[in-house]
Amino acid sequence: PMTRELMFSAYAVTEPGAGSDVNRISTIAVRYGNEYVINGVKWWITNGSVASWYFVLAKVDGKPTGFVVPADLPGIIRGPKEINLGQHASNTVRITFEDVKIPASYRVGEEGDGFNIAMKTFDHTRPGVAAGANGVARAAINLALEYAKRRRTFDKKLISNQGISFPLAELLTKLDASRMLTLRAAWLIDNGKDNSKEAAMAKWFAADVAMEAAIKAAQILGGYGYTNEMPVEKLIRDAKIYQIYEGATEIQKMVIVAKMMRMKEV
Repeated sequence: PMTRELMFSAYAVTEPGAGSDVNRISTIAVRYGNEYVINGVKWWITNGSVASWYFVLAKVDGKPTGFVVPADLPGIIRGPKEINLGQHASNTVRITFEDVKIPASYRVGEEGDGFNIAMKTFDHTRPGVAAGANGVARAAINLALEYAKRRRTFDKKLISNQGISFPLAELLTKLDASRMLTLRAAWLIDNGKDNSKEAAMAKWFAADVAMEAAIKAAQILGGYGYTNEMPVEKLIRDAKIYQIYEGATEIQKMVIVAKMMRMKEV
């Protein structure tokens, strides 16, 4: 149905006490005949109040299990939009499930398959998150470059100082490297190949480049970079979350190390 009309979905996995450690979720689903009853709280759910359906990860007899849950069912309570540091256009809310009944046919896979499904989902989403981070980095570099070429200090353009131009050259190189990592991760998953390591590399590297580019752009713009008259301060706030959601930077490194442990050589 999502290909026939505009429809949003939401990935309801994160909880107040379970972020990167997905196995710590406390939302439960209990089976009664041909139905499951879901109870629990999900937090920081993107598209939570505009989604038509959710992918919900809940424990069935202690086993993480995935479910497709229509958003208009009785017992679903959508909280107000969270006030976050950045990405203010993102619809991020808390969702409470109180005795929400769904048919057993809405289960995704078998009971206990939820953790693997959740992890494989990240292989699809992390390249997209990396691409978003690349966009933040690109915007920051463009703003800094335009300002450095226009601004004059001590009778010469700001960019003529190597203390300004060299960091810009380094940022552009890192952005291009990040783009290549992102495209590789996307190509692999599009062609049915394992991209867990490559997706983690792209997401981690792109997030760090975005943060670095935004911070350095603010430094190059000086006082302008610290005011809301220029968009650089917004880019700093928007960039930070890329190092946190879809698995924090430290989680990406754990994924890479796990793959390296199975490698004979690089």
